[in-house]
Order: sequence, then C-alpha cells, then structure tokens
Amino acid sequence: MGTLTKRDLVVQISNETGLVQHQVFEVVQKTLDHITDALAKGDTVELRNFGVLEVRLTKPRVGRNPNKPGSSYPIPARATVKFKSGKIMRQKVAKLSAAMKREAAEKE
Repeated sequence: MGTLTKRDLVVQISNETGLVQHQVFEVVQKTLDHITDALAKGDTVELRNFGVLEVRLTKPRVGRNPNKPGSSYPIPARATVKFKSGKIMRQKVAKLSAAMKREAAEKE
C-alpha cells in the first residue's frame, strides 16, 4: 500500500478526463482552498458519499514531560478538524480491513 498524493490525483483525473494537467491541478487546488477556508471560518464541510469535516474544540488538559517526572504543563483548548467518513467510504474500507486481517494472519 502506498500514498496517494495531490500530484497522483491530478495525473489520474487528467488521464480519465482528457484535460490538461495544469487545469486539473488548478481545480483540485481551488477545491482544497475552499474547503480550508470554510473550515477556518468554523463551517462544516459535507461531501456526500465521502465524509464530513467539522471543526471541534478540544478540552484543555494537563500534559506531562516523561523526561521530567513530576512536571506538568497546561495544554489549552484548541480548534481541530474532525473527519467522519461517509457510508460508501466506510463500506469500501471495511472490505480492505478484512483483506488486511487475512494478510496479517498469513504472516504469523
């Protein structure tokens, strides 16, 4: 299993649609920019059959440095992005998890 990069997406979409890679790159980049801007404003981004991205506030907590026993540092609350996968993505990944379990069992 590898990593799918933005460049890989651009090349695949360009090959499937016949569009120039530069045009596809601009569309992909604009899409990601708009998603980022919406999240930065606190909006929720819902992409049907893919998933939902939403901004959540983490709780403040106490952090500890394992190299300095007894010391603790307050970690303030902060905004983070949470992703919840859509139904179709969950179904496809569930099929992969079964295959990965079989591979792991075969290696042992």
